[in-house]
Amino acid sequence: MIIVIRDKATEAQVSELMDWLHSFNVKTNLVTGVHSRIIGLIGDTTSIDMDAVLAREPVEAVKRVQEPYKNANRRFHPDDTVIEVSGRRIGGGSLAVIAGPCSVETEEQLMKTAIAVKNAGADFLRGGAFKPRTSPYAFQGLGKEGIDLLIQARKETGLPIVTEIMDLSDLDLFADVDIVQVGARNMQNFTLLKALGRCDKPVLLKRGLSATLQELLMSAEYIMSEGNSKVILCERGIRTFEPETRNTLDISAVPLLRQKTHLPIVIDPSHATGISGLIEPMSLAAVAAGADALEIEVHIDPKNAWSDGAQSLTPEQFGASMKKIRELERFMRGKEGIAI
Repeated sequence: MIIVIRDKATEAQVSELMDWLHSFNVKTNLVTGVHSRIIGLIGDTTSIDMDAVLAREPVEAVKRVQEPYKNANRRFHPDDTVIEVSGRRIGGGSLAVIAGPCSVETEEQLMKTAIAVKNAGADFLRGGAFKPRTSPYAFQGLGKEGIDLLIQARKETGLPIVTEIMDLSDLDLFADVDIVQVGARNMQNFTLLKALGRCDKPVLLKRGLSATLQELLMSAEYIMSEGNSKVILCERGIRTFEPETRNTLDISAVPLLRQKTHLPIVIDPSHATGISGLIEPMSLAAVAAGADALEIEVHIDPKNAWSDGAQSLTPEQFGASMKKIRELERFMRGKEGIAI
């Protein structure tokens, strides 16, 4: 961090500022030039609030020269993090696929979908027990009953389950969930993030609708700062001025995040596009960009789905897409040729 001192600041004010900075266990280096004075900070500055520095009387400007996230930063953790759940891995060179319905509706609907995605080669089963919806009149999910059905589907298929938490008060209901998903609307629910940071359970953190990559990483930092290093980042599209798709899938987020963080990266083409016909090409683009996992919505009867049917694949469509996805994965790993 670099702090520029005002021209008219007194020696006493600068001395007081440096004493305050030393309370954060950092070293200070005061450089006096012809026209200005600058304080350089050496050490861990993540706990220093830039606004608090700017509020100090002698400070004219302040700039970070290092990212404010430490636990999620590749600079401090050069090796990729691999999340292991029931013998399955997210990260570490292989492609994981998370698939299932947007909402858990009925036992029959979930079981048929779970068996279909497993047979097609999915590694995890996703399903919404609690559903954040734009309209208060839309289906909000089955709640605890939905989680119970997911647990039942796991017993039937052996697939670890992924489902979204919406409220801190429901945390106890997720005790037997394999991966807890935090949706885009809750990406900056810091109270919830800190509580999940005190749980020894993987967290799939989705990027907010208008969030920058640094804001996503700072949300991951909230979880990790509480002791939970099992964080998975998910790019699910951001809101832009383009109305043709539900959101705009930021494929560039994959290589950019790869440079900045060691955490696994997931692409959700279903929420990103909102159009079933775009799921396959966007999935292939994600694999080519180097994503660690895909999260794809699959429904046995999309036309009659209780939520987000337009962005759901049928089991047959999912099976056909999985063949191409796995072919491209093998090609990207240099194992075999490609025929898509």
